[in-house]
Amino acid sequence: MASQSIESHRDGAEVYHGDALCKKKSVQLLQQLGLPDGLFPLDDIQEFGHNKATGFIWLVQNKKKNHTFKMIKRQVSYAAEVTAIVEDRKMKKMTGVKTKELLLWLSVVEMYIDNPSTGKITFKTGTGLSDSFPVPAFELGE
Repeated sequence: MASQSIESHRDGAEVYHGDALCKKKSVQLLQQLGLPDGLFPLDDIQEFGHNKATGFIWLVQNKKKNHTFKMIKRQVSYAAEVTAIVEDRKMKKMTGVKTKELLLWLSVVEMYIDNPSTGKITFKTGTGLSDSFPVPAFELGE
């Protein structure tokens, strides 16, 4: 069931249902934003929404999913509900995404590509730690 924060952004939003359509639309949005198209390797997506006026996006899947980005050997956990505010080459105020650092799971709250010519994307955690990785590590099929 969608959270209260999603409900408050539904008015005027584009909302899609069904795994195949949600994957297609979320990948298209990532590409439009200049972000890697494999950032959301989710399964059984029930709903994807994007409110262009506020920049708010959400993805709702049947259950949480863990994924390992092989190129960088980094494990990421996606909750059943993932939200963010998006703008060109950036996602902020993210919820539902965690990365494993040593033995700890840290919430990812922001990701951005400052300068596309560097080929790096930076991820910031709720603790203030940040790390940059090659963009190709987050492309579809990687």
